[in-house]
Amino acid sequence: MYRDQFCVTLRDMKKLILIPALSVLLAGCAGFDMPQILPMPSAPDRAAPATTSVAPPPPAGAVTVEQFDTTSAEDREDAVVAAPLSQGALGQTIATLGDPASPGFWLETPLVSSEKEGRVKAANTGRTVKVTLRPISGPNGAGSRISLSALRLLDLPLAGLHELEVYGL
Repeated sequence: MYRDQFCVTLRDMKKLILIPALSVLLAGCAGFDMPQILPMPSAPDRAAPATTSVAPPPPAGAVTVEQFDTTSAEDREDAVVAAPLSQGALGQTIATLGDPASPGFWLETPLVSSEKEGRVKAANTGRTVKVTLRPISGPNGAGSRISLSALRLLDLPLAGLHELEVYGL
């Protein structure tokens, strides 16, 4: 009878010693730099697409619209100069503001399958802007994303959904 009680107590003691010992062992691993020991695979590098302008990226502490819009006056003039529409209308899309930290004049849209030059016309204001059309996945009726600089030249508010006509050059 005492032997059975002793064995149960010994098993319980093993658990009481093993659990804190493992905790201390694992706590000691906290000082290791795990990403350096087991590096995670990095995301594939996305090649920087050609843009209509070569505007620099906004400064790290950018907060205002003017700080994010790094296009020059010459870039803006070139974007509004009329260009022949060699491919004609590609379709209509509803666009929202894209990544404000991505400089230049561009439209990410499912209306194109490869990057190309184009022009967008705002239905509300009638203004047009020359942009780089960048493909994104989705059906032709899916929404698009437009650059901060292009929205400003189209005289559209930064917030909201905007109906655009898209043309190829």
